Amino acid sequence: MSLLAQLPPVRGKYIGQAPLKDITWLRVGGPADVLYLPADEADLARFLAETPDGIPVHVLGAGSNTLVRDGGVPGVVIRLGPPFAKTEALDGNRLRAGAGALDRMVAKAAAKAGLAGMEYLIGVPGTIGGALRMNAGCYDQETADVIVEAVALDRSGRRIVASPDELAYSYRHCEAPEDWIFTEAVFQGTPDEPAAIEARMGEITARREQTQPIREKTSGSTFANPDPPGTPDQRKSWQLIDSVGGRGFSVGGARFSEQHCNFLINDGSATAADLEEVGETIRARIRETHGIDLRWEVRRVGKSQEDQSE
Repeated sequence: MSLLAQLPPVRGKYIGQAPLKDITWLRVGGPADVLYLPADEADLARFLAETPDGIPVHVLGAGSNTLVRDGGVPGVVIRLGPPFAKTEALDGNRLRAGAGALDRMVAKAAAKAGLAGMEYLIGVPGTIGGALRMNAGCYDQETADVIVEAVALDRSGRRIVASPDELAYSYRHCEAPEDWIFTEAVFQGTPDEPAAIEARMGEITARREQTQPIREKTSGSTFANPDPPGTPDQRKSWQLIDSVGGRGFSVGGARFSEQHCNFLINDGSATAADLEEVGETIRARIRETHGIDLRWEVRRVGKSQEDQSE
C-alpha cells in the first residue's frame, strides 16, 4: 500500500515525492515521500490524530536552518503555510504570531504596533516555529526573553498551551518534546515609538549585512557556541573554526564562508553530503585540537544517498 493511501483525508494538500531543495535555503537534498500543507490548526490536529504512529512525521518551516540529506526524507514533511503566518496585536502590549510567520515579518508587525523587545527577530532567518523550537536569537536577545506562551500539537493531535517554564529554555535549546508541532505563540513587548523600534531594527540589519554572507546560499550559524552569551571568556564557534583552518575550507561545492566562517555556503553545485562533510571534518578537528564537541545548530534530516540505495 502506498504511503498516500495510508494517510487520512485532509482539507489541506498532499504532494507526493515533493522536491525539498527548492524550499530550503541551502538548496540541496532529496524529496519528501509526502509533503503536507495543512489548511489550519484543526486540519493538522486531525491529520496527527489519524495518521498511523509508524509513519514518520517531520516539520519544515522556511527551511532556513535545515539541511535535507540527498536521499530525501521518509514519511510526511509538514510545512506550515499562510494559514499559520498571521500576526495580531493583543491587549497588555502583547503580540500573537503564527508558527509559519517569518521572524522578520513578526519584528515588523511588533514595530508597527509600537511594541519593543522583538527587534532581534529582524536578524533571525526562518519562522516563529523554528524560533520556538531552538530558542533562536541574535545579538544578546533570544526568544526566551519575550515568550508568554506557545501553542503546540503533539503526535496524537492534542492541543497544548505551554508556559515558558514548561518550555525550559536554555541557550539555543528547548526542552519541549520532539513530537510537539508549534502552531502559534504570544510574545510580550514594551511600549515604544515605532520609529525608534524601526531604527534599532535597521541597525541589526546593517550589522548582519556587514558581517554575514546573507546573499549566499547558506543556513545561518552552523554550530551553536559552546558557551552561552555572558560567559566569561566565552568561546565562540567561529573562532574555533578559524583556529583549525576552517575559514574557506571546502569539499566539492560546499565551504565555510570566508566572511563569517560559521556559515556553510553552497556555491550552487554542492550536495548535502558535501555540506555535511565540511561541517563534520572541521568539527572533528576542533574536537581533536581543543577537546570541544561543537553542537550542530543546523537541523539535519533525512537519509544519505547511500542509505537510499540500500
